[in-house]
Amino acid sequence: MKIIIDHREARGSLPRILYDLGLEIDTQTLEVGDFIISEDVVVELKTVPDFVNSLLDGRLFSQAKELKENFMKPIYLIEGNLENLFEVRNVHPNAIRAAMISLLLDYQIPFLFSHSKVETGNILCSLVKREQRDGGKSVGLRGSKRVWTLEEKQQFLIEGLPLVGPKLAKNLLKKFNSPMNILSANETDMLDVDKLGPKKFKLIRDVLDLEGDH
Repeated sequence: MKIIIDHREARGSLPRILYDLGLEIDTQTLEVGDFIISEDVVVELKTVPDFVNSLLDGRLFSQAKELKENFMKPIYLIEGNLENLFEVRNVHPNAIRAAMISLLLDYQIPFLFSHSKVETGNILCSLVKREQRDGGKSVGLRGSKRVWTLEEKQQFLIEGLPLVGPKLAKNLLKKFNSPMNILSANETDMLDVDKLGPKKFKLIRDVLDLEGDH
């Protein structure tokens, strides 16, 4: 089993911990994330102070956007004493909570938590085993940003509509063939799509048709 590590994470004790756990280590300069677990999964590792600092300097959400655009299942792994999370740089706890909720709900990126480097190594090793040994997935990505297919770009666009997840987006594209056809479809045709009811249709049309205070 193999894990790809960004060169910045290769300086400390973590690579040795992962090696002792039986993983093959491949160190690269990664454009996205810190650890590539499989073709689907990437991990962005942040210490507790770095998580708060990245929120303040604007890196947090730009990183989240790139993680989501390039991997199907990105994960944030936060390392350190969580009791300090609301004490770093005197940031109001509500701002941190709002950021974490946004990452979970808007970007659909989950969190894992670790109290030490050893625990971080064990978590990463468990992820590799789950993806590669049990899931049969490869880690063939070379750490560069993934080139999306046309179909993936269209699905990503449609998933931006209210209450439209991956399955519904695929159903809509299967029926209407293109995003433009979806956006211009009438109610009768839209309601013929599985998982799309009148409430979702109204929310979609409101977002597309109503004028906001821009």
